[in-house]
Amino acid sequence: MAILKHLSSKSSDYGKALEYLMFQHNERTQKPLLDANGNMMLREEYYLDGLNCDPFSFDKECEQVNARFHKNRKYSEVKSHHYILSFDPKDKEDSGLTGEKAQALGLEFANRFFPGHQALVCTHMDGHNGSGNIHVHIVINSVRKMDVEPQDFMERTCDSHAGYKHHQTRNYLTAMQKGIMEISEREGLNQVDLLNPAPIKISEREYWLNRREQEKLDELNARIVADGMKPRTTTYQTQKQFLRDAISDIASYARSPEEFQSGLKEKYGITVKLSRDRYSYLHPDREKYITGRKLGSNFEKDYLFSLFAENAKAERQDPEIAPVSSIEKIEDTAEQHTPQVSPEYNPSYDYQSDPVAILFIRSDLRLVVDLQSNIKAQQSAAYAQKVKLSNLKEMARTVCYIQEHGYNTRDNLADTLDEITGKLANARKTLRATENRIKELNEQIHYVGQYQSRKSLHAQFVKSRNKKQFREAHRSDLELYDAGVQYIKEHFDGKVPSLKSLKAERDQLLQMKDAQYSTYHYFKDYQKELRTVSSNVDAILGKDRSREQAKDKDRSIF
Repeated sequence: MAILKHLSSKSSDYGKALEYLMFQHNERTQKPLLDANGNMMLREEYYLDGLNCDPFSFDKECEQVNARFHKNRKYSEVKSHHYILSFDPKDKEDSGLTGEKAQALGLEFANRFFPGHQALVCTHMDGHNGSGNIHVHIVINSVRKMDVEPQDFMERTCDSHAGYKHHQTRNYLTAMQKGIMEISEREGLNQVDLLNPAPIKISEREYWLNRREQEKLDELNARIVADGMKPRTTTYQTQKQFLRDAISDIASYARSPEEFQSGLKEKYGITVKLSRDRYSYLHPDREKYITGRKLGSNFEKDYLFSLFAENAKAERQDPEIAPVSSIEKIEDTAEQHTPQVSPEYNPSYDYQSDPVAILFIRSDLRLVVDLQSNIKAQQSAAYAQKVKLSNLKEMARTVCYIQEHGYNTRDNLADTLDEITGKLANARKTLRATENRIKELNEQIHYVGQYQSRKSLHAQFVKSRNKKQFREAHRSDLELYDAGVQYIKEHFDGKVPSLKSLKAERDQLLQMKDAQYSTYHYFKDYQKELRTVSSNVDAILGKDRSREQAKDKDRSIF
């Protein structure tokens, strides 16, 4: 399937685009790969052409056009556009797609949709992430070099004139998608409908986040295996993927929007809202909603409402519901509908000295609902029955949790909670100390930099014959210099510190802060889970939830 991807760049270094097309780069960092001698390595196979320019002088020719039309002078302006045509890996065998043929199709596409622009057209054979799919890069200067005939996809008259910038609109993008589909159909290539939204939409940012966190999880699992233990999970899951799995689970049996919303809230802690005829979802660990459109068309209102109608119709045709005869069966059902949540790995944490931490994998346990204080359950017998079933599931999962973690008494569980609470407090204290030090360093870097950048100006002031006139001409800079001198006298006893060492310390602390932040949230999640387990245990035993009023502390829980 040929798909279209678009990127825009504000960089004025057009040579970087040519460098990326010709030389090998790291997929994640986008930095060039170097050989043993420190030289960049050419790609093994690529095809390069230029439109309205020589490909090897693309950067200079673009700069000349920009200067002629007085465009792209500000940083905020988009200097170039990068389009990628990516073909299905199966096209090599199924349709005989080669690099030469893909390059010809790319040139045809560029001539059709970017007339008058300077463009680099380059075909790569080394597909992303080792997939081996052929793809074509098209990089254009945002400023059109020459006048062209107006095209149907151009909405403004000036869009066909030289000196005006590339103006992508919804109609323009639709025309390009139709063009790709027409080329694929003509050449017999595999193709999907690009004009309809994707059922599951994964953005570039989410894709790379998943890859980075998966690498961290793999490192953690390697340590667990080295310690002779078996990892609980091997796959990282983003927040959006958690939402997709949870929504798919509830939507598979929900018969109405109300049941869908209550199911997501009770089982996964996900809040749902319907605004302007669109669904949005709030992850339990977020403060901002994620729209269904960002997750994919399978998570928007129209598709979900069709599922609810199908589920309701199926229930009318087969009204009998399989009875739940035991807690074990309820537990099995709960596990089937529970999306996997991976742990957060902190590379700076000493897991060897804290075996409890390395075993913690955050679960989806929820608090057992107190029917006596739940007004809605008292008003509706049907809702009360639903809450009872949900409580049974959570009780079953709680039983499995405490057995799996070896909590033999209520005191064991309480002691672990106290221990994790203490570690959370220490993590919070350490994080705040690091943040305060970073704030202090930023202030020091500000004043020392302020002093050093104006040191030469102050030397000119000292040597000037008319100091009054010189000060009037450079009053603001000299005042900033004096403020820097005063700060250094007060905080460094007049000895000027090294700006390089201050920045190095700050960079080191920023890395440390990220690790400490992960550690803090790690213990925060751990504490939250243990509190949920403790509360559920008290509910199962019918006891008061405060530890001080509990009796028979040394008795076995079950």
